[in-house]
Amino acid sequence: MNNRHCFLAFFLLCSAALLSAQGGQDSGNVVSEETVVVEEAVVVQITGTVRLVGSANFPQIVISGPGTQWYVVREEMDKLHDLQQRTVTVEAEETVRELRFANGRSAGLRRELRNIRIISIEEYTGP
Repeated sequence: MNNRHCFLAFFLLCSAALLSAQGGQDSGNVVSEETVVVEEAVVVQITGTVRLVGSANFPQIVISGPGTQWYVVREEMDKLHDLQQRTVTVEAEETVRELRFANGRSAGLRRELRNIRIISIEEYTGP
């Protein structure tokens, strides 16, 4: 009889843990995967330093200007990969997206460049 009570208590404890792990849709913890496009693609001309950021698995090319960073889309990275740490002027289509945290708050704006055309490259004056 004692083994039955232990088994029953163990079964109820595991069942309670499984029920709470499933959670509910109305708990407010639903992650939205939508990104809001703030503006349509606009052709811009920018000047900045080309940098490689990220990890080995997820590298990204970024053009850093005064106060702004533009992320180059993956399809266009090969155009600027050999120009790292150099200052370039490019013309491209800029798309601005608003990033959001899981709770719905704004995480800032992300500026992406596609259809890049290199206008000028500043000479590298290395150390």
